[in-house]
Amino acid sequence: MIKISVIIPYFRNFFFFKKAIKSALEQTYKNFEIIIIYDDPKKKELHLLKKFVNSNKKIKLLINKKNIGAGLSRNKGIRLSKGKYLAFIDIDDIWNKEKLSKQIDFMERKKINISHTSYIIIDEKNKKLSIRRAKKELDYKSLLNSCDIGLSTVILTKKLFDQYKFSNNKTKEDYSLWLKISKKQTIYGLNKNLTKWRKTKNSLSSKLIQKFIDGYLIYYKQEKFSVCYSIYRTVILSIYYLRKKYL
Repeated sequence: MIKISVIIPYFRNFFFFKKAIKSALEQTYKNFEIIIIYDDPKKKELHLLKKFVNSNKKIKLLINKKNIGAGLSRNKGIRLSKGKYLAFIDIDDIWNKEKLSKQIDFMERKKINISHTSYIIIDEKNKKLSIRRAKKELDYKSLLNSCDIGLSTVILTKKLFDQYKFSNNKTKEDYSLWLKISKKQTIYGLNKNLTKWRKTKNSLSSKLIQKFIDGYLIYYKQEKFSVCYSIYRTVILSIYYLRKKYL
């Protein structure tokens, strides 16, 4: 059975984290490791996480000396991972029990390096709000308009990280990576609801300005677009983002 490394950056959200880690540990697919990268220098909840690590041999805990953000924390975990495949779950989210088994089977059958799935959007009380359907194929052009990939739905081969890494952006570090990958290969979608993505108050409002800034920087610095075209692309991206968030 192929080994999967599950990468989880952590920063102060123990209440929802318990649900996320439980959903990862209860997978029907059993050959996996979990790498948690603790990214809070104040270490307020570190003692709580250590209980999980001490009670399960599948979990490894890395502790950052300073806050480096989700993207760089994932890169750190990936460097120490041992799986052929990498899977990601954010601490607000929940996996279906068959998430890994169904998605790995899909990828092995199609012989592909990266995939994502459909997902259900829930609120803080686990109430279903809507569904995001994974498109069968995504390329660079389609991703420029809208990031239709839920990070917690993605599985990819570790060998991709010989070429690509998550950026150090405060937000949209995943979108930056998908754009880089999509220039070279198609990102395939599995239309099965295998993840629940949690819409929280924090995810709705406090990061909107930062998302706008980071979107612009991706287009201007990473994609080398002109100032005017970068602003245009950022506006388009923001419109699609707001449509999805407030449906």
